[in-house]
Amino acid sequence: MAMKGPGLFSDIGKKAKDLLTKDYTYDQKFTISTVSASGVSLTSTAVKKGGLYTLDVSSVYKYKNTLVDIKVDTESNISTTLTVLDALPSTKLVTSVKLPDYNSGKVELQYFHENASFATVVGTKPSPVVELNGTVGAQGVSFGAEAGYDTATGKLTKYTAAIGVTKPDYHAAFILADKGDTIKVSGVYHLDEKRKASAVAELTRRLSTNENTLTVGGLYKIDPQTAVKARLNNTGMLATLLQHELKPKSLLTISGEFDTKALDRPPKFGLALALKP
Repeated sequence: MAMKGPGLFSDIGKKAKDLLTKDYTYDQKFTISTVSASGVSLTSTAVKKGGLYTLDVSSVYKYKNTLVDIKVDTESNISTTLTVLDALPSTKLVTSVKLPDYNSGKVELQYFHENASFATVVGTKPSPVVELNGTVGAQGVSFGAEAGYDTATGKLTKYTAAIGVTKPDYHAAFILADKGDTIKVSGVYHLDEKRKASAVAELTRRLSTNENTLTVGGLYKIDPQTAVKARLNNTGMLATLLQHELKPKSLLTISGEFDTKALDRPPKFGLALALKP
């Protein structure tokens, strides 16, 4: 199902968030994926974080408009996600549970229209938290809101409002979050038509503490297989990333972060290798 309309509420501001955070890692991570003759995709992931190692294996099977995703990790957790596309016209149904915590189950229903989208998430425990969000818009401008309600306490757990603007050469977002306590303004600007170079900025202000956080960053594609990213915030934390496509869909990512105001502290480094058929 091709998503239509202004997209989900979570898509507002996602371009800036991804450019500033996606693929940065400070662990050692190795992922290998295979696809069987029956169409089952298997992915094994090993991560070294500090002196600890974790391993998980996931499988994804697709049948017509249904996806089944099962993941097992070394802590004996089993995560299962069932996705059904177009169970009803223009809808997406997602159910998930992480065993052995039976109360972790969730059911999410998404609906997409040419000028609007709506989603609701309901937990499967006896007194669940119910989350609702919706977005309306046209011609690249969208308005959205979300709220969470705890049926056990009868209180709102969150409410957020946002405005997003998407044009061919830039993306901008204004988000009022944390029950009105946090204001976040972000923008991505593509410096050329082929989007080889992009700049991003995000300003977050927490009203209760009068605290501001400014983060700027950028992306530059050296060639079709190689890209570099960097980000710097007002506290002096500088992060850089180099990503190279070894072969189609197989990526090597090297990233690092250090405090420019405390150069005596050891920097963080990460390495991720993802191999896909």
